[in-house]
Amino acid sequence: MSGILDFSGQTVLVTGASGGIGAAVARLLAGCGARVLCHYHANEEGARALLDSLPGGPHGALRADLTSPEATRDLVEAAAAGSGRLDVLVNNAGVFFHHPLHETDYEAWQAAWRRTLDVNLIGPANACWCAGRRMIAQGGGRIVNVSSRGAFRGEPDAPAYGASKAALNSLTQSLARALAPFGVVVTAVAPGFVETEMAAPFLAGPDGDAIRAQSPLGRVATPEEVARAVLYLAAPGCEYLTGAIVDVNGASYLRS
Repeated sequence: MSGILDFSGQTVLVTGASGGIGAAVARLLAGCGARVLCHYHANEEGARALLDSLPGGPHGALRADLTSPEATRDLVEAAAAGSGRLDVLVNNAGVFFHHPLHETDYEAWQAAWRRTLDVNLIGPANACWCAGRRMIAQGGGRIVNVSSRGAFRGEPDAPAYGASKAALNSLTQSLARALAPFGVVVTAVAPGFVETEMAAPFLAGPDGDAIRAQSPLGRVATPEEVARAVLYLAAPGCEYLTGAIVDVNGASYLRS
């Protein structure tokens, strides 16, 4: 295996890898020679099925609650334990809760914000710290954060989600500037709707056709399309992309 997408000998941690975008990223990276550690929280069956399907290896499945700072630190250390290094971190794990202000009581509003920020922002921030410190010590690495079109367009029915992804974009760019002198590249992808379990109720519901029509392609993204963008950002030789936030939304939302 040769060329820009050769990850031979590299250790990669993918959070939220039991399905959807995370599983697609894990499959592509394994196919390019990486040793992939697949994080999951509750879906052990999905993580194990993914693990059994990956070429090469040895790969692994690691459980952790990313709302726990201690569990996040232990996850990163466990991922690096086999090879003594961590070359790539893909922060993919995330949650989405429907909580429009005009329909949500105050208690539910608070709960949605706390849970969303814990998983979508604080968890990735802690993972970045743990992985980033290790990458500095080893002389470099790459971090790719999975953001969302909603960070730019807004999420009227899930404002905590949109806010968490906007903050994740800011974190990405702040760390890109802070860690570049240490050889650590930090980037993000910002998908629109993707054919995942999280999006399935919306795509199968009464608004499904309207959602697909948001893109001039007349469809939503596949997990593999988003995963290919992640793969490129994580690849050796793409260091000058640090700080980039790459839209993968089928021209459903164009920002200047």
